[in-house]
Amino acid sequence: MLPFLLPLALAAAAPAGDPPADGIALSPDSEARWIAFDLTPSNQIRFEAVLNGRPVRAVLDTGLTNTIATQDFATRARLAIGRSQRALAIGGGVEVAWAPGGTLVIGGLTRRGGRIAIPNAPGQDRFGADLLIGSDVLSCCALDIDYAVRRFRILPSGRMPFTGHTAPLALQRDSGVPVTEIRLGGARLRPMIVDTGDGASVTLSRAAWTSAQYRGATLTTTLGWGIGGALVSEAAVIPGFALAGAPLPETELRIEGEGGYSAEAGAAGRIGTGLLLRYRVLLDPRAGRMVLQPGTLAGAPVLRSTSGLLLGAEGTHLRVLHVMRGSPAADAGWHEGETICQADGASVAGRPIEWSAGAPGRVVKLGLCDGRERSLTLRKFY
Repeated sequence: MLPFLLPLALAAAAPAGDPPADGIALSPDSEARWIAFDLTPSNQIRFEAVLNGRPVRAVLDTGLTNTIATQDFATRARLAIGRSQRALAIGGGVEVAWAPGGTLVIGGLTRRGGRIAIPNAPGQDRFGADLLIGSDVLSCCALDIDYAVRRFRILPSGRMPFTGHTAPLALQRDSGVPVTEIRLGGARLRPMIVDTGDGASVTLSRAAWTSAQYRGATLTTTLGWGIGGALVSEAAVIPGFALAGAPLPETELRIEGEGGYSAEAGAAGRIGTGLLLRYRVLLDPRAGRMVLQPGTLAGAPVLRSTSGLLLGAEGTHLRVLHVMRGSPAADAGWHEGETICQADGASVAGRPIEWSAGAPGRVVKLGLCDGRERSLTLRKFY
């Protein structure tokens, strides 16, 4: 679990009536047209696309039913915003307006028509991009995502560019997002949305977690964001998962509360980029398969917080966004909203926050911005 880079979980916007007809085409050289990307602080795939002839920062988000633009970008790009409706989203329902999709180019793929959703929601300031490309565009084809070298390409369905562990993959009825299955102990959990827009590893609905009857997990709490805003969920790091017939090493797990997004969307949960980036990934729902080829990070240990402080950088200081349950910070009486200006005598401005997940037993001296100083002894607590 990343103790200070907070995964952004994004939901599918509900369709509004009959959309304009999509026209999606792949160029003959699409297979050769790799697209470079970087990972946002929330583990999302960010790259450059072209919308109506102008470059745009975009995120690859298979968990979205419809492609989304931020309100700021919609204004700058002069999108013709039409009627709006209420839509289901992680973090709470939101109002979504709709605009014609225009011409969207991603590598060798061109979509003419369709539509773009523009949410009126607090979560969009954390997108890290102007446009989130959803399954309304991506489900046409196969995606080959090579996380190790930070590139992806769009292929005709049916290609098999590499081999690896194979899991079933389909498009969920109604939402059109890709879904697979995962096992936890003896429980088969499905459908699991494969969500490249979610920076976490595995998220389960409360009902799916209960059905697995897993014993021995030490649960804490963590914080994430969706289009609808911030949400707190339970979290653990556990062994016992299997995907594509292969056992996974210890995996970060998030458990949604009753009535969470996954349950509302008719899913057992979501598989996000926190897990996928350990592999080279082929997503080909029209051919019925997801292929995972283990990469150099496949067996890497999960980065855990040992402080219990989830922090956000704000210029010259760090703000406490969440105090994890059962953590050293919780035991020491830390509270959301407190601000830190120094760590071990040095300013925190522009510096890595490695101490938040430092070695157990380390004592960190933290200077609050109000002049007080506190010591925090790090330990493994989940």
